[in-house]
Amino acid sequence: MKTLIVSNRLPVKIIEENNEYHFIPSEGGLATGLADVYKSGNSIWIGWPGMEIPEERQQEVIDKLQEINLYPVFLTQEEINLYYEGFSNETLWPIFHYFVTYAHYHQNYWESYQSVNQKFADVVLKIAQKGDKIWVQDYQLMLLPNILHQSLPKSTIGFFQHIPFPSYEIFRLIPWREELLNGLIGADLIGFHTHDDVRHFISTATRLLPVTSSSNVILNKERQIVIEPFPMGIDFEKFSELAKSASVKKEVDDFNINRRNNLRTILSIDRLDYSKGIVERLRAFDLLLTTNPEYLGKVTLYMVVVPSRDLVPQYAELREKIDQLVGNINAKYRHVDWNPINYFYRSFPIEVLSAFYSTADVCLVTPMRDGMNLVSKEYVATRNNNDGVLILSEMAGASKELADAIIVNPNNIGDIKDAIVQAFTMPINEQNIRMIAMRDIVQKFNVKHWVNNFMTKLNEVKEFQNSLLTNYAVSETKDLILKKYASAESRILFLDYDGTLVGFAGDIDDASPDEELYTLLTDLTADERNKIVIISGRKHETLEKWFGHLKVDMIAEHGAWKKNQDGEWASLPLLTDQWKQEIKALLVGYTDRTPGSFIEEKSYSLVWHYRKADEGLGELRANEIASNLKVLATDKGLQLMPGNKVIEFKNIEVNKGKAALNWLHDKHADFIFAIGDDHTDEDIFRALDEHAITIKVGNNISEAKYYLNDYIEVRKMLASFTVAGKA
Repeated sequence: MKTLIVSNRLPVKIIEENNEYHFIPSEGGLATGLADVYKSGNSIWIGWPGMEIPEERQQEVIDKLQEINLYPVFLTQEEINLYYEGFSNETLWPIFHYFVTYAHYHQNYWESYQSVNQKFADVVLKIAQKGDKIWVQDYQLMLLPNILHQSLPKSTIGFFQHIPFPSYEIFRLIPWREELLNGLIGADLIGFHTHDDVRHFISTATRLLPVTSSSNVILNKERQIVIEPFPMGIDFEKFSELAKSASVKKEVDDFNINRRNNLRTILSIDRLDYSKGIVERLRAFDLLLTTNPEYLGKVTLYMVVVPSRDLVPQYAELREKIDQLVGNINAKYRHVDWNPINYFYRSFPIEVLSAFYSTADVCLVTPMRDGMNLVSKEYVATRNNNDGVLILSEMAGASKELADAIIVNPNNIGDIKDAIVQAFTMPINEQNIRMIAMRDIVQKFNVKHWVNNFMTKLNEVKEFQNSLLTNYAVSETKDLILKKYASAESRILFLDYDGTLVGFAGDIDDASPDEELYTLLTDLTADERNKIVIISGRKHETLEKWFGHLKVDMIAEHGAWKKNQDGEWASLPLLTDQWKQEIKALLVGYTDRTPGSFIEEKSYSLVWHYRKADEGLGELRANEIASNLKVLATDKGLQLMPGNKVIEFKNIEVNKGKAALNWLHDKHADFIFAIGDDHTDEDIFRALDEHAITIKVGNNISEAKYYLNDYIEVRKMLASFTVAGKA
């Protein structure tokens, strides 16, 4: 059993010298964090090697990379242009960072994204073996989890997204939104940096896909997918120790020699991107020098911008705007011996970056939107003397952890300017208190902690899934059930109605029985060995109208009413409905605030329906009802039951399980069968003895022994009973 890491890029840079390929390790956060995993003898990292390799030399690259546990996915330049530069960076990146006007929705981008994800899958499937764990990284491979799940349904698949996940209103702008979401829920565990991203994803998935959620778990037919935040860390020890090294100390000494006495420094490091808030940061610095002239000649901004995609029009325009702002500010304020901004449009070795971190009085990290932002953590890890001030955007994932930074709104340049003043006037003891607290967090929640947390949770999720799985009632299992049915002399079948014998309808009155169902029930009751019991939450009047002409027994309103086929309806003794007036008055208030919701009144229960309400609003109100009325319901001896787009209040004595056991009293059968889709049916599954055949419809998380996917499969099974009974 091994771990397969799959990402767009391999953790090495490939260069060609004298017609020979060489590989240089990447120093990126992901490469550092996963180094221990992929360098171990039982792991492989799969990804693009970073350049187009001629077909005749691809085997050479494969052989060399396999020596260091890497395996390449070869992409053409056209695929990089369309899949990576196109769909990944011109469609997904702007949408996920809330720059919707920059997004392009080209069909050829999407088609290339699909084909490249399939190409990655082909390589994974070539290498993967039974029992392997597969960890897919980031937004370039959102389709990959489900492609792999379809081919390896029992495999363990994790996915982590390193950029933000947008709100539903933003994500739904993507034309291929359902395909992307379906791709992701092929994973068993989906990770994001923050809880906000988790909330956005669950909200979006439950609105756009036919899935439900409970807490941080998405239920998709027979599977549950866990969605969790895993804030990524850095290699704390590496940055802390690097700052103490001789090479960095020399860089620091050289820097200090060239720095004027008492000159305060602000550091800003970013890749060229419109999501980084560079323009707003420059405007805030300009505002500082305008409104606080006491800082003229006494503060310098060191701004490092790492080149990125500057041939793309939006990025070229951004660079031009940055150049212009820097030039204007320097021209406006500089003296003969002082430049307000030292601007570097280039990358630096890590030793030079460490020197920047070590000497900066203030680190200014103000992205408009960022999944995590590791620069902030690298600055903190480097500050071994526990001094310095971090100014951090509230839109960066790191702000959820580094609460002792000065948190700012990146859109508010006045807020950023005030934060710089606060930083420069902050007493050293306060700097120490804040920095010590942040260093403790960065040290504890380092990158290895992130890897271990994710992999541990991935294992737990798979174990949890396996522990809850009931058997899918098809093939061998179905044959076993049919054999027991055929050999039985006396049979009792408890059949739920909504969601079991029929599908759900937008209007509860539209879900009436059809001719196929009537024929099926008639055929079942024609066998004298069968006793059919329709057990439902429906009103007894409704069941009488629909099934009163058939030879079936009926239990209505979850057990409040019952009727034998030749008898009259009778309610449970000692039930009261005196509570209904007060509860109904409260529910009316929620109904008035939730368009599309309505109250259904039964003899001994009240049901608040929200299947017609706006997706999300109904769930919000349902949670409010459950939270606010739970204590009142308990005081009145009621059970509050959330269901499929409903919340029901009923007498606590009313229970499908109790009703089924009461019906079974003094009856003897050698085949007892119960099937239902709702959590109320779990009461029956728990109540019946171990010899009963119990089936959950809709998902496989249940007390039942088996499961079926939908009412169509239920009808097929019942139809097979009629055939088996005649054999």
